[in-house]
Amino acid sequence: MAQGEFDYDLFVIGGGSGGVRAARRTAALGKRVAIAEEYRYGGTCVIRGCVPKKLFVYASQFSDGFEDAAGYGWTVGERSFDWPTLIAAKDREIDRLEGIYRRNLERAGTEILESRAVIDGSHRVRLLASDTVVTAERILIAAGGRANPFATLPGAEHCITSNEAFHLERLPRSIVILGGGYIAVEFANIFCGLGVEVTLVYRGAEILQGFDDDIRAALHEAMTKRGIAIRCEDTITAVERSAEGRLRATLKSGDALDADQVMLAVGRMPNTLNLGCEKAGVELDEKGAVRVDDFSKTTSDHVWAIGDITNRVQLTPVAIHEAMCFVDTVFLDRPTKPDHDTVPTAVFSHPEIGTAGLTEAEAAKRFGDLDIYKASFKPMKHTLTGRDETMMVKIVVDAASRRVLGTHILGPDAGELAQVLGICVKAGLTKEDFDRTMAVHPTAAEELVTMYEPSTRVRGGAVVDG
Repeated sequence: MAQGEFDYDLFVIGGGSGGVRAARRTAALGKRVAIAEEYRYGGTCVIRGCVPKKLFVYASQFSDGFEDAAGYGWTVGERSFDWPTLIAAKDREIDRLEGIYRRNLERAGTEILESRAVIDGSHRVRLLASDTVVTAERILIAAGGRANPFATLPGAEHCITSNEAFHLERLPRSIVILGGGYIAVEFANIFCGLGVEVTLVYRGAEILQGFDDDIRAALHEAMTKRGIAIRCEDTITAVERSAEGRLRATLKSGDALDADQVMLAVGRMPNTLNLGCEKAGVELDEKGAVRVDDFSKTTSDHVWAIGDITNRVQLTPVAIHEAMCFVDTVFLDRPTKPDHDTVPTAVFSHPEIGTAGLTEAEAAKRFGDLDIYKASFKPMKHTLTGRDETMMVKIVVDAASRRVLGTHILGPDAGELAQVLGICVKAGLTKEDFDRTMAVHPTAAEELVTMYEPSTRVRGGAVVDG
């Protein structure tokens, strides 16, 4: 099929942040572009992920704010929380954001299709809503991922995932959350802040695998102080519903937990099921994710893939970055590899986590000799509130080059700090660059530039003092 015989120059499957960015940029170049989405434009992040979750985080923090106000002389009257009001406000904001996504696509000249789209061949896409086939010179798979339904768990049909958590008709009085990743941890803190009795069950030895060990332990302690029951090295083996509608989660340890809701937060799966990848020669890996090379190209000459469906780094800004690199590579003749090194990130727990670069454990394996700078202290705000909350700041430094390899923060606004520190780590700044930077006082962030002596030294991958 010659180039001029295709219906489109690019067909994008998936209306999330990555797919929308690729479609917009390509259409703006004067190319014929179509994008298909079976649910709502905006993808996981906008519709059922980071945006509504952050709104829930804000809502959950007011309970602490009301309590803390007393330490500063404020008298707060009778308090009440209305879950339906929060849900309605959240829905209005999601509607507004989806409208922006659509308008941006339209302005760029992208054809917007309301349909599930599946691959029907190397240059063919089938639209299931109309059962029609269109052709495209290039296809971009950006269909994202979905919550793991853990269907093998007896009673999984009684449970919710993060998807349903955004649409519950009523706020539960109690909830059991299975999982120890950032989604499980964030929702545990959200529900706790809204007055729900929360139990977190995780099969691992400590929550938030992959984050720095000191930060993980400190957050575990903080969550326990807030009243969240955390049961590590355990898991749910079955869930049953009583005649009264309550749920009972049976644990591997033999214990049973009764709750209004059980939430499964046990990872996410790429949306490749019944996508037709095999019809275009697009190979999947052992987890069902699309295999891609360094330039996001699949094993098919005419098909690329970006975002969560490739299971590289599952973050919205990463999907957008991969989209930009795809357009540069394919349509602007500027081959560009996505940069997945030292990606800053945040966990919107309470308190927050912000991180950029390597953890101490990762750095010890790769570099061997490290200087670790760490400080734990009570945030200034709580000197008057009396709240028992600790902030932690940690810097991981290569002892030989003095380059800052990683920064890790637990405390208020840690996510905001992680963005700035991500620049520092990416730029390869040294500890001396931090030290000669003037502190901003009084702030918690000044600890980043006032820790002059290592709290721990690691040599040959092992701690030698501290």
